Amino acid sequence: MKELKHQAAEDFSKARTREIFSRIMHIMDAGRDRLLSLADVKELLRPRGESYRGMQAVPVNLIVGSEGRYHDFNKYFLPRSDHLRSRWERVDEARLSDITLPPIQLYEIGGVYFVRDGNHRVSVARTQNIEMIDAEVTSLSTGLRLSPSMTIDELRGTLLEYEKKTFYEKTKFGELTGCKDLDFTVPGRYDLIYDHILGHKYFLNLHRTGEVPFSDALVSWYTKVYDPIISIIREEKIYSLFPRRTAGDLYVWMVKHWDLLKKKYGHYALSDAIHDFTTRYGGVRPGFFRLIKSFLAGIFDKD
Repeated sequence: MKELKHQAAEDFSKARTREIFSRIMHIMDAGRDRLLSLADVKELLRPRGESYRGMQAVPVNLIVGSEGRYHDFNKYFLPRSDHLRSRWERVDEARLSDITLPPIQLYEIGGVYFVRDGNHRVSVARTQNIEMIDAEVTSLSTGLRLSPSMTIDELRGTLLEYEKKTFYEKTKFGELTGCKDLDFTVPGRYDLIYDHILGHKYFLNLHRTGEVPFSDALVSWYTKVYDPIISIIREEKIYSLFPRRTAGDLYVWMVKHWDLLKKKYGHYALSDAIHDFTTRYGGVRPGFFRLIKSFLAGIFDKD
């Protein structure tokens, strides 16, 4: 018994040393060493539902995150604090004694797994190079496949690429407009743009006897609303006021700000809303308001 306790204590100390070295090695890229949070991943991927998949043997190296203990372990499930020692060593002693522990509980999403219960058992298994672990698995539905090595930033980038590809294929956006760079830095924006096009289609239908095809509404929205506003933003170099943001980001922000002002004050001109937005959040470049107001007057102030 003493030998087992001594071995478990030594195993934990080795694991802590490896974690410290890993943290030092990734000091310039801390995200590479960080265990993924299931809540963060769910917020990004917005899974459509879940299904119970029962008991199965899961590859330990595909377990990449945790539901509640993601601060306690690093990317490789090495313990990040000495306060984990007592429980960690008890689990290791059970392994050394060939005691079978209950299966862990996991969520699966995009081909990788997150611990619901059993973080210490995963940590011990990972540090002892155990390849498979018994688990009760619940699957969260998503169309995106994840890599075990992904950081949260890489996941966000992959998701944005997936959303763009899906939107372009669904709407034929590139073919209809010639635009290849409708990009965003925040997931979920392509669904919002789709809703904007549907809203534009609704207003076009008010003045037509027949139903306006979606493709026609898309082209009309792009040529009469989106592209002219973006052209002015580019000409006035408004990007410099909002670093690391895209033209699509700025369009969405300005339209959203306009909607908020209308809800607060009632009637509110879009040109004034854009002026207010740039004044509040980025300052106004000389001539910008004059140009945007002139353009919008030509589109929205006509019958």
